[in-house]
Amino acid sequence: QLIPLFVIIGSGGVGAGLYLMRLAMFNPDVSWDKKNNPEPWNKMSPSDQYKLYSVNMDYSRLKKDRPDF
Repeated sequence: QLIPLFVIIGSGGVGAGLYLMRLAMFNPDVSWDKKNNPEPWNKMSPSDQYKLYSVNMDYSRLKKDRPDF
């Protein structure tokens, strides 16, 4: 009778671990390579979508509204 509980808790733990790994690898706020790319958030274009899910937002139509540094 405890098998469904272990399956649900295990799948929740695996899902949380995969989400944390996705945040650590693909989030522009995290920089693993300080020598080659110290500020990865400055190299993002406005059309890049890095959120997991966005409601009613079309990133391909956004225009650049900030200067290049």
